[in-house]
Amino acid sequence: MPAITLLAGAATASAQTDYYNTDAGRPVVVEDAHPVERYAFEIQLAPLRAERGDGGAYHWEFDPELAYGILPGTQVEVGVHLDVTDQEGAGRAFGVGGVEVAALHNLNLETATLPAFAVAAEALLPIGDFAPDGVHPTLKGIVTRTFRWMRVHLNAGYTFGEEAPAEATAADLSRWMAGVAVDRALPLQGALFIGDVFVIEPLGHGDRLAWTVEAGARYQLDPFVALDVGLGRRLSGPDRAWFVTIGAARTFGLRALIPTASE
Repeated sequence: MPAITLLAGAATASAQTDYYNTDAGRPVVVEDAHPVERYAFEIQLAPLRAERGDGGAYHWEFDPELAYGILPGTQVEVGVHLDVTDQEGAGRAFGVGGVEVAALHNLNLETATLPAFAVAAEALLPIGDFAPDGVHPTLKGIVTRTFRWMRVHLNAGYTFGEEAPAEATAADLSRWMAGVAVDRALPLQGALFIGDVFVIEPLGHGDRLAWTVEAGARYQLDPFVALDVGLGRRLSGPDRAWFVTIGAARTFGLRALIPTASE
């Protein structure tokens, strides 16, 4: 059987379980240690976050991204942050909050005794009116451990670069973050429920730690499309706020990028 047929079958199987692969912000910030499959693309079609702060300001973020499984256990991605703030008496402001490039590498498969570990590197580029000055690279460590009734994920990251001005709203920049998430999958329904709690030290928005709790769900609509929805509350920090997230991802492959048996 040609290698391309085997790879296409593997890509389809991966797409059918895309609900199981949680990404940062879809639907919660804490993510798992698993990248997209090699040669597979995943495009986030409708990742929308809407929140209302203590001061009555409404803020929307739209973050389309494209990820590609470039190597075994490794994905690269690029995304753009679009921001809209609507405050009574101050009008509406719209702008680009930066372009993000990132890579995630899974260090090992999970075993009976060892969790899955991954490392991620991200860089927010200063492109757009709402973007911070200078490049802000982030290094992150990710751990995923599967138990009989649930999975547990640990995330910790550190961001380098100068403090961001208050008007730079992109990507909820933080100096460091740490969080834990727990999820429960229902394979027969193609659904997953997840909740997390995380803390950040804001980057340039005051020195108070910001604690956030979130809960959400993902659902496999068809073999290639997964939907997600989330609800969260920022409990402390510069701006306490309720927020909701809505997202959809489409997984696909390109035959031209999949090697044949002779290659």
